[in-house]
Amino acid sequence: MTGQGLRRTPVQQRSTERLGRILDACAQLLDEAGYESLSTRAVAVRAGVPIGSVYRFFSNKRAMADALAQRNLDRYLDAVTDRLAGPGGDASLPLDVVVEVVVDEYIAMKGTTPGFELVDFGVPGESEPNLHVADRLLELLAGRLGLDPADAYARLTFVISVEAADALLQLAFRTDPAGDPAVIAETKRLLRAYLAR
Repeated sequence: MTGQGLRRTPVQQRSTERLGRILDACAQLLDEAGYESLSTRAVAVRAGVPIGSVYRFFSNKRAMADALAQRNLDRYLDAVTDRLAGPGGDASLPLDVVVEVVVDEYIAMKGTTPGFELVDFGVPGESEPNLHVADRLLELLAGRLGLDPADAYARLTFVISVEAADALLQLAFRTDPAGDPAVIAETKRLLRAYLAR
């Protein structure tokens, strides 16, 4: 996990484990009580750490939720990378495969990752988390799709794709708590058609 949202990046294994417990507790409490009810004190109690340990890493609950969102994004990109890895390593892959993996890994996290419902890759009220997601996905997938990651049009295409997928997947989970399969299938179809241009 990068240092976004963190006051201090842990160096020792013990600090890294403590940070992990804090973020796990934050995610659990988000599921139970929501963002508005989240507090650093409640997270410290749930994580079994002194409140000072929470403040050593985070200035407030917003910074803690930012770090959780960053951890979610890092884990998502790791899962996508693992699924796309094959004998060819970073070799080009068919667009259909890439779209399938990118959408399916998001859906898998939605169903299994604590706190993901409220803090997927951005904090509630944050204005532009999808720009960060698009940049990270472009960086990860450009070589596999034969794109230049520095190309402004490629970036615009990824920003539009992420925004469209985000809106459609929100619809899928509003209509069915497990994710409406028809909406998910149409999301993949839309992404394949748009990205194939």
